[in-house]
Amino acid sequence: MQKTIDEIYQEMLSVFAGASGYLPNASCDLAARLYAAAAQIQGLYLQAQWLLDQSFPQTAGGVYLDRHAQLRGLSRGVATCAVGTLRFGISTAVSGDLTIGSGTVCMTGDGIRFATTDDVVLRAGQLYADAPAAALEPGKRGNAAAGTVTIMAAMPVGIQACTNPAAFSGGDDAESDDALRERLLDSYRRLPNGANAAYYEQTALSYNGVAAAVAVRCPRGVGSVDLYVATDAGLPDETLLQALNKFLQEKREISVDLRVLAPTPAPLDISVAVKPASGYTFAAASAQVDEALRGAFTGAMLGREVTLASLGNLLYSLKSVQNYRFLSPTADLTASATSLPQLGTVTVTEWRS
Repeated sequence: MQKTIDEIYQEMLSVFAGASGYLPNASCDLAARLYAAAAQIQGLYLQAQWLLDQSFPQTAGGVYLDRHAQLRGLSRGVATCAVGTLRFGISTAVSGDLTIGSGTVCMTGDGIRFATTDDVVLRAGQLYADAPAAALEPGKRGNAAAGTVTIMAAMPVGIQACTNPAAFSGGDDAESDDALRERLLDSYRRLPNGANAAYYEQTALSYNGVAAAVAVRCPRGVGSVDLYVATDAGLPDETLLQALNKFLQEKREISVDLRVLAPTPAPLDISVAVKPASGYTFAAASAQVDEALRGAFTGAMLGREVTLASLGNLLYSLKSVQNYRFLSPTADLTASATSLPQLGTVTVTEWRS
Protein backbone atom coordinates (compact mmCIF):
# COMPACT_ATOMS: atom_id res chain seq x y z
CA MET A 1 0.00 0.00 0.00
CA GLN A 2 1.29 3.43 -0.96
CA LYS A 3 1.96 5.96 1.78
CA THR A 4 -0.28 9.03 1.78
CA ILE A 5 1.08 12.57 1.82
CA ASP A 6 0.01 12.96 5.46
CA GLU A 7 1.80 9.75 6.47
CA ILE A 8 5.02 10.92 4.82
CA TYR A 9 4.60 14.39 6.35
CA GLN A 10 4.17 12.98 9.86
CA GLU A 11 7.27 10.81 9.42
CA MET A 12 9.25 13.86 8.31
CA LEU A 13 8.01 15.84 11.34
CA SER A 14 9.00 12.97 13.63
CA VAL A 15 12.51 12.74 12.18
CA PHE A 16 12.94 16.52 12.32
CA ALA A 17 11.78 16.66 15.94
CA GLY A 18 14.15 13.84 16.89
CA ALA A 19 17.10 15.63 15.30
CA SER A 20 16.32 19.21 16.40
CA GLY A 21 14.56 18.68 19.72
CA TYR A 22 11.45 20.64 18.83
CA LEU A 23 8.34 20.20 16.67
CA PRO A 24 7.63 23.05 14.21
CA ASN A 25 4.31 24.83 14.50
CA ALA A 26 1.77 23.69 11.90
CA SER A 27 1.39 27.25 10.58
CA CYS A 28 5.07 28.06 10.25
CA ASP A 29 7.07 28.27 7.01
CA LEU A 30 9.08 25.15 7.83
CA ALA A 31 5.93 23.02 8.20
CA ALA A 32 4.66 24.23 4.81
CA ARG A 33 8.01 23.35 3.23
CA LEU A 34 7.97 19.88 4.77
CA TYR A 35 4.40 19.27 3.55
CA ALA A 36 5.33 20.37 0.01
CA ALA A 37 8.32 18.03 0.11
CA ALA A 38 6.08 15.19 1.33
CA ALA A 39 3.78 15.72 -1.68
CA GLN A 40 6.73 15.46 -4.07
CA ILE A 41 8.08 12.38 -2.30
CA GLN A 42 4.70 10.68 -2.57
CA GLY A 43 4.79 11.41 -6.31
CA LEU A 44 8.15 9.62 -6.48
CA TYR A 45 6.64 6.63 -4.64
CA LEU A 46 3.84 6.46 -7.21
CA GLN A 47 6.28 6.80 -10.11
CA ALA A 48 8.46 4.04 -8.70
CA GLN A 49 5.44 1.75 -8.34
CA TRP A 50 4.34 2.53 -11.91
CA LEU A 51 7.84 1.75 -13.20
CA LEU A 52 7.83 -1.53 -11.27
CA ASP A 53 4.47 -2.46 -12.82
CA GLN A 54 5.77 -1.81 -16.34
CA SER A 55 8.81 -4.01 -15.68
CA PHE A 56 6.78 -7.24 -15.71
CA PRO A 57 4.32 -8.53 -18.32
CA GLN A 58 1.89 -9.53 -15.58
CA THR A 59 1.26 -5.86 -14.71
CA ALA A 60 2.49 -3.82 -17.69
CA GLY A 61 0.03 -2.01 -19.90
CA GLY A 62 -0.22 -0.10 -23.16
CA VAL A 63 2.95 0.49 -25.15
CA TYR A 64 5.06 -1.11 -22.38
CA LEU A 65 3.11 -4.35 -22.67
CA ASP A 66 3.65 -4.16 -26.44
CA ARG A 67 7.39 -4.01 -25.83
CA HIS A 68 7.29 -7.09 -23.59
CA ALA A 69 5.34 -8.86 -26.34
CA GLN A 70 7.93 -7.88 -28.95
CA LEU A 71 10.58 -9.69 -26.93
CA ARG A 72 8.56 -12.88 -27.51
CA GLY A 73 7.95 -12.15 -31.19
CA LEU A 74 4.33 -11.12 -30.55
CA SER A 75 2.41 -8.02 -31.56
CA ARG A 76 -0.96 -6.60 -30.59
CA GLY A 77 -3.86 -7.47 -32.88
CA VAL A 78 -5.02 -4.40 -34.78
CA ALA A 79 -8.58 -3.24 -35.29
CA THR A 80 -10.14 -4.32 -38.60
CA CYS A 81 -13.07 -3.03 -40.62
CA ALA A 82 -16.11 -5.19 -41.31
CA VAL A 83 -16.79 -6.02 -44.95
CA GLY A 84 -19.91 -7.05 -46.79
CA THR A 85 -22.28 -6.11 -49.59
CA LEU A 86 -24.59 -3.15 -50.09
CA ARG A 87 -27.58 -3.56 -52.38
CA PHE A 88 -28.91 -0.49 -54.21
CA GLY A 89 -32.37 -0.68 -55.69
CA ILE A 90 -35.20 1.04 -57.52
CA SER A 91 -38.92 0.30 -57.53
CA THR A 92 -39.38 0.37 -61.31
CA ALA A 93 -36.83 -0.65 -63.94
CA VAL A 94 -35.49 2.16 -66.12
CA SER A 95 -34.22 2.19 -69.70
CA GLY A 96 -30.71 3.42 -68.90
CA ASP A 97 -27.82 2.27 -66.72
CA LEU A 98 -27.39 3.83 -63.27
CA THR A 99 -23.91 4.11 -61.80
CA ILE A 100 -23.15 3.80 -58.10
CA GLY A 101 -19.68 5.19 -57.53
CA SER A 102 -16.99 3.90 -55.23
CA GLY A 103 -17.13 5.66 -51.87
CA THR A 104 -20.93 5.88 -51.71
CA VAL A 105 -21.77 6.04 -47.99
CA CYS A 106 -24.71 4.28 -46.33
CA MET A 107 -25.56 4.05 -42.64
CA THR A 108 -27.43 2.07 -40.04
CA GLY A 109 -30.06 3.72 -37.89
CA ASP A 110 -27.51 4.32 -35.12
CA GLY A 111 -25.00 6.00 -37.41
CA ILE A 112 -22.53 3.22 -38.27
CA ARG A 113 -21.23 4.15 -41.73
CA PHE A 114 -20.24 1.93 -44.65
CA ALA A 115 -18.83 2.87 -48.05
CA THR A 116 -18.71 1.03 -51.35
CA THR A 117 -15.21 -0.02 -52.39
CA ASP A 118 -15.79 -0.29 -56.14
CA ASP A 119 -17.94 1.22 -58.86
CA VAL A 120 -21.01 -0.82 -59.84
CA VAL A 121 -23.70 -0.32 -62.45
CA LEU A 122 -27.39 -1.04 -62.08
CA ARG A 123 -28.14 -2.22 -65.61
CA ALA A 124 -31.16 -1.14 -67.61
CA GLY A 125 -34.15 -3.36 -66.89
CA GLN A 126 -32.76 -4.50 -63.51
CA LEU A 127 -34.16 -3.55 -60.11
CA TYR A 128 -30.99 -3.73 -58.00
CA ALA A 129 -27.22 -4.01 -58.05
CA ASP A 130 -24.83 -5.24 -55.37
CA ALA A 131 -21.63 -3.43 -54.45
CA PRO A 132 -18.75 -4.56 -52.21
CA ALA A 133 -18.46 -2.34 -49.15
CA ALA A 134 -16.59 -1.89 -45.89
CA ALA A 135 -17.18 -0.11 -42.61
CA LEU A 136 -15.53 3.29 -42.45
CA GLU A 137 -14.44 2.76 -38.85
CA PRO A 138 -12.68 -0.39 -37.60
CA GLY A 139 -14.18 -2.44 -34.79
CA LYS A 140 -16.87 -4.93 -33.96
CA ARG A 141 -19.57 -2.26 -34.23
CA GLY A 142 -19.24 -2.63 -37.98
CA ASN A 143 -20.58 -6.20 -37.89
CA ALA A 144 -24.05 -5.01 -38.82
CA ALA A 145 -26.90 -7.50 -39.05
CA ALA A 146 -28.58 -8.15 -42.39
CA GLY A 147 -31.10 -5.51 -43.38
CA THR A 148 -29.88 -2.81 -40.99
CA VAL A 149 -27.92 -0.57 -43.40
CA THR A 150 -30.83 1.36 -44.91
CA ILE A 151 -29.86 5.06 -44.95
CA MET A 152 -27.96 6.72 -47.82
CA ALA A 153 -25.83 9.68 -46.82
CA ALA A 154 -25.93 11.00 -50.39
CA MET A 155 -28.35 9.29 -52.74
CA PRO A 156 -26.79 8.30 -56.11
CA VAL A 157 -28.72 9.61 -59.11
CA GLY A 158 -31.80 7.48 -59.74
CA ILE A 159 -31.27 5.17 -56.75
CA GLN A 160 -34.18 4.93 -54.32
CA ALA A 161 -33.10 2.54 -51.57
CA CYS A 162 -30.22 0.62 -50.08
CA THR A 163 -29.83 -2.34 -47.75
CA ASN A 164 -27.38 -5.08 -46.87
CA PRO A 165 -28.74 -8.50 -47.92
CA ALA A 166 -26.31 -10.26 -45.58
CA ALA A 167 -24.55 -9.29 -42.38
CA PHE A 168 -21.27 -7.38 -42.46
CA SER A 169 -18.53 -9.40 -40.81
CA GLY A 170 -14.83 -9.40 -40.02
CA GLY A 171 -14.82 -6.22 -37.95
CA ASP A 172 -12.76 -6.52 -34.80
CA ASP A 173 -11.53 -4.20 -32.07
CA ALA A 174 -7.86 -3.72 -31.34
CA GLU A 175 -6.57 -6.44 -29.01
CA SER A 176 -7.00 -5.43 -25.38
CA ASP A 177 -4.21 -5.44 -22.81
CA ASP A 178 -5.77 -8.45 -21.07
CA ALA A 179 -5.97 -10.49 -24.30
CA LEU A 180 -2.41 -9.63 -25.33
CA ARG A 181 -1.15 -10.36 -21.81
CA GLU A 182 -2.77 -13.80 -21.90
CA ARG A 183 -1.04 -14.62 -25.19
CA LEU A 184 2.25 -13.30 -23.89
CA LEU A 185 2.14 -15.30 -20.66
CA ASP A 186 1.09 -18.39 -22.63
CA SER A 187 4.28 -18.02 -24.69
CA TYR A 188 6.22 -18.45 -21.44
CA ARG A 189 4.09 -21.34 -20.18
CA ARG A 190 4.49 -23.22 -23.47
CA LEU A 191 8.03 -22.42 -24.54
CA PRO A 192 8.61 -23.16 -28.24
CA ASN A 193 11.68 -25.32 -28.81
CA GLY A 194 11.64 -25.59 -32.60
CA ALA A 195 9.91 -28.95 -32.45
CA ASN A 196 6.78 -28.77 -30.33
CA ALA A 197 3.26 -27.65 -31.18
CA ALA A 198 3.79 -24.30 -29.47
CA TYR A 199 6.60 -23.51 -31.93
CA TYR A 200 4.41 -23.95 -34.99
CA GLU A 201 1.45 -22.15 -33.44
CA GLN A 202 3.43 -19.11 -32.28
CA THR A 203 5.35 -18.90 -35.55
CA ALA A 204 2.08 -18.94 -37.48
CA LEU A 205 0.61 -16.26 -35.21
CA SER A 206 3.53 -13.99 -36.08
CA TYR A 207 2.39 -14.06 -39.73
CA ASN A 208 0.23 -11.13 -40.79
CA GLY A 209 -3.45 -12.03 -41.05
CA VAL A 210 -3.41 -15.11 -38.81
CA ALA A 211 -5.65 -14.73 -35.76
CA ALA A 212 -5.50 -18.27 -34.36
CA ALA A 213 -3.49 -21.43 -34.92
CA VAL A 214 -3.71 -24.99 -33.61
CA ALA A 215 -1.02 -27.60 -34.35
CA VAL A 216 -1.82 -31.32 -34.41
CA ARG A 217 1.24 -33.55 -34.17
CA CYS A 218 1.58 -36.95 -35.82
CA PRO A 219 -1.73 -36.99 -37.72
CA ARG A 220 -0.09 -39.13 -40.42
CA GLY A 221 2.45 -40.85 -38.21
CA VAL A 222 5.74 -39.81 -36.62
CA GLY A 223 7.27 -36.72 -38.18
CA SER A 224 4.02 -35.16 -39.43
CA VAL A 225 2.32 -31.95 -38.33
CA ASP A 226 -0.99 -30.45 -39.41
CA LEU A 227 -1.40 -26.76 -38.63
CA TYR A 228 -4.92 -25.31 -38.71
CA VAL A 229 -5.22 -21.53 -38.93
CA ALA A 230 -7.97 -18.91 -38.97
CA THR A 231 -8.17 -15.20 -39.71
CA ASP A 232 -10.13 -12.53 -37.84
CA ALA A 233 -12.95 -12.99 -40.34
CA GLY A 234 -12.93 -16.80 -39.97
CA LEU A 235 -11.79 -19.28 -42.59
CA PRO A 236 -8.52 -18.43 -44.39
CA ASP A 237 -8.44 -18.20 -48.17
CA GLU A 238 -6.18 -20.28 -50.38
CA THR A 239 -3.78 -17.37 -50.94
CA LEU A 240 -3.07 -17.06 -47.22
CA LEU A 241 -2.70 -20.82 -46.77
CA GLN A 242 -0.15 -21.06 -49.58
CA ALA A 243 1.83 -18.04 -48.38
CA LEU A 244 1.87 -19.30 -44.78
CA ASN A 245 2.86 -22.78 -45.91
CA LYS A 246 5.83 -21.34 -47.81
CA PHE A 247 6.77 -19.24 -44.78
CA LEU A 248 6.68 -22.25 -42.42
CA GLN A 249 8.42 -24.68 -44.76
CA GLU A 250 11.53 -22.53 -44.36
CA LYS A 251 11.29 -22.75 -40.56
CA ARG A 252 10.17 -26.34 -39.95
CA GLU A 253 12.33 -29.11 -38.55
CA ILE A 254 14.27 -31.26 -40.99
CA SER A 255 12.25 -34.20 -42.37
CA VAL A 256 8.98 -32.93 -40.90
CA ASP A 257 5.92 -33.40 -43.12
CA LEU A 258 4.07 -30.12 -42.49
CA ARG A 259 0.67 -29.15 -43.88
CA VAL A 260 -1.11 -25.82 -43.37
CA LEU A 261 -4.86 -26.31 -43.50
CA ALA A 262 -8.15 -24.49 -43.13
CA PRO A 263 -10.28 -25.79 -40.25
CA THR A 264 -13.59 -27.51 -40.79
CA PRO A 265 -16.50 -25.10 -40.30
CA ALA A 266 -18.75 -26.01 -37.36
CA PRO A 267 -21.93 -23.99 -37.96
CA LEU A 268 -24.09 -23.11 -35.00
CA ASP A 269 -27.63 -21.80 -35.43
CA ILE A 270 -28.88 -19.79 -32.47
CA SER A 271 -32.47 -19.09 -31.52
CA VAL A 272 -33.05 -16.96 -28.44
CA ALA A 273 -36.03 -15.29 -26.80
CA VAL A 274 -35.22 -11.84 -25.42
CA LYS A 275 -36.99 -9.59 -22.93
CA PRO A 276 -36.00 -5.95 -23.57
CA ALA A 277 -34.80 -3.86 -20.65
CA SER A 278 -36.78 -0.83 -19.55
CA GLY A 279 -36.42 1.99 -22.06
CA TYR A 280 -35.56 -0.26 -24.99
CA THR A 281 -37.80 -1.57 -27.74
CA PHE A 282 -37.66 -5.19 -28.83
CA ALA A 283 -36.26 -4.07 -32.20
CA ALA A 284 -33.37 -2.27 -30.51
CA ALA A 285 -32.63 -5.20 -28.19
CA SER A 286 -32.86 -7.67 -31.07
CA ALA A 287 -30.38 -5.68 -33.15
CA GLN A 288 -27.90 -5.51 -30.26
CA VAL A 289 -28.23 -9.24 -29.59
CA ASP A 290 -27.58 -10.05 -33.25
CA GLU A 291 -24.59 -7.70 -33.35
CA ALA A 292 -23.09 -9.11 -30.13
CA LEU A 293 -23.41 -12.72 -31.25
CA ARG A 294 -21.89 -12.05 -34.65
CA GLY A 295 -19.02 -10.15 -33.07
CA ALA A 296 -18.21 -13.11 -30.81
CA PHE A 297 -17.73 -15.63 -33.62
CA THR A 298 -14.35 -14.68 -35.06
CA GLY A 299 -11.38 -16.75 -36.11
CA ALA A 300 -10.18 -16.65 -32.50
CA MET A 301 -12.80 -19.35 -31.81
CA LEU A 302 -10.62 -21.93 -33.58
CA GLY A 303 -10.55 -25.14 -31.55
CA ARG A 304 -12.62 -23.66 -28.72
CA GLU A 305 -15.75 -24.93 -27.07
CA VAL A 306 -18.86 -22.78 -27.38
CA THR A 307 -20.81 -22.88 -24.12
CA LEU A 308 -24.31 -21.65 -23.47
CA ALA A 309 -22.96 -20.01 -20.32
CA SER A 310 -20.53 -17.83 -22.29
CA LEU A 311 -23.20 -16.87 -24.81
CA GLY A 312 -25.63 -16.08 -22.01
CA ASN A 313 -23.06 -13.93 -20.24
CA LEU A 314 -22.54 -12.03 -23.48
CA LEU A 315 -26.26 -11.29 -23.84
CA TYR A 316 -26.76 -10.46 -20.17
CA SER A 317 -24.03 -7.83 -20.41
CA LEU A 318 -26.10 -5.88 -22.95
CA LYS A 319 -27.92 -2.90 -21.45
CA SER A 320 -30.88 -3.53 -23.75
CA VAL A 321 -31.50 -7.07 -22.46
CA GLN A 322 -33.34 -7.70 -19.21
CA ASN A 323 -33.65 -11.46 -19.64
CA TYR A 324 -33.13 -14.15 -22.27
CA ARG A 325 -33.84 -17.82 -22.93
CA PHE A 326 -32.04 -19.97 -25.49
CA LEU A 327 -34.41 -22.02 -27.60
CA SER A 328 -31.55 -23.61 -29.52
CA PRO A 329 -28.98 -24.96 -29.19
CA THR A 330 -29.82 -26.83 -26.02
CA ALA A 331 -26.28 -28.06 -25.37
CA ASP A 332 -22.71 -26.76 -25.63
CA LEU A 333 -20.77 -27.12 -28.88
CA THR A 334 -17.78 -29.31 -27.99
CA ALA A 335 -14.28 -28.27 -28.95
CA SER A 336 -12.24 -29.82 -31.74
CA ALA A 337 -8.73 -28.77 -32.68
CA THR A 338 -9.57 -29.03 -36.38
CA SER A 339 -12.88 -27.15 -36.36
CA LEU A 340 -13.90 -23.49 -36.31
CA PRO A 341 -17.25 -22.63 -34.72
CA GLN A 342 -19.16 -20.36 -37.06
CA LEU A 343 -22.40 -18.55 -36.48
CA GLY A 344 -25.20 -19.71 -38.76
CA THR A 345 -28.64 -18.20 -38.58
CA VAL A 346 -29.61 -16.00 -35.65
CA THR A 347 -33.28 -15.93 -34.70
CA VAL A 348 -34.31 -13.46 -32.02
CA THR A 349 -37.90 -13.61 -30.77
CA GLU A 350 -39.66 -11.58 -28.13
CA TRP A 351 -39.89 -13.10 -24.65
CA ARG A 352 -43.35 -14.41 -23.90
CA SER A 353 -44.08 -15.21 -20.25
